[in-house]
Amino acid sequence: MEKLIGFKKGVNLGGWLSQCDYSTEHLNSFIAEKDFKKIASWGVDHVRIPIDYNIVQNTDGTIKESGIAYIDNALEMCKKYGLNTVIDLHKTAGFSFDKGENESGFFDDEKYRQLFYSLWEELAKRYGNSESIVFELLNEITDREFSKKWNETAKECIKRIRTHAKDTVIFVGGYWNNSIDAIKDLEPPYDDRVAYTFHCYNPMPFTHQLAWWVDNFDVSQKKTYEECGCCAEDFVKAFKEAWEIARKNNTVLYCSEYGVIDKASPSDTLKWYKDINSAFEHYGIGRCAWNYKEKDFGLSDKNMEGVIDEVRKYL
Repeated sequence: MEKLIGFKKGVNLGGWLSQCDYSTEHLNSFIAEKDFKKIASWGVDHVRIPIDYNIVQNTDGTIKESGIAYIDNALEMCKKYGLNTVIDLHKTAGFSFDKGENESGFFDDEKYRQLFYSLWEELAKRYGNSESIVFELLNEITDREFSKKWNETAKECIKRIRTHAKDTVIFVGGYWNNSIDAIKDLEPPYDDRVAYTFHCYNPMPFTHQLAWWVDNFDVSQKKTYEECGCCAEDFVKAFKEAWEIARKNNTVLYCSEYGVIDKASPSDTLKWYKDINSAFEHYGIGRCAWNYKEKDFGLSDKNMEGVIDEVRKYL
């Protein structure tokens, strides 16, 4: 794959079909048609829809049609407003990047991996072979120790997807929560329709300042962008090795999450978006900002009102 068409600039719909209370009221109201219309007006070409497995899959592996209906409706709205879609499995049975989800055993218990495979086979049957839809296998593999098993699992999953969706583009990310530094330990793409994905929240003391859930970085103090000493060139340097690996393996990079917490000043958030955007443009990397609303990163939230018209130029 030399270029990813139709997925240059996007916005995540996190918190809708994932990381939520799963109530019918929430699922029916968190994202509506007006939101798709608004996102399209920002000049982006796609959305990423994180989905937790329990929205669409029962514990015995059968499909929940009530959950599938939300995906169907989202795809209708995307089509209406000219948006492409990344379907991202944010949580699968036995694994979640979020420790609070109490999902474990995925890499040790074959039954969980079979549930993972069967879910993707079903999604491939329903949504495969569309140029407007990309599949992202699983959000944020955490520990480096999972690397070998994840490579094996991803390969088997793609093999099964390909029986139903030969042409669908598939994103695969690495450990350390989709760190760009883990790209080097991903296997070469299964075929020419597989791309590498990563997340970028550098520098963490700025983008996650005062984030209560972070325990591996010191984010206990408010920080200005200048105090963190980051600049556009730092992003260019940070992306270089992974970009070269992707080129060597005849594929491309895609950043499926990047953003700044709402504790940062809006003016500093704008500076950060300008700098990371210049690196994306330098390498031709498609990307999807986290997050459209709420989840502590909402671009459409009230605190961003004064700068959103500028920020959206640099998504």
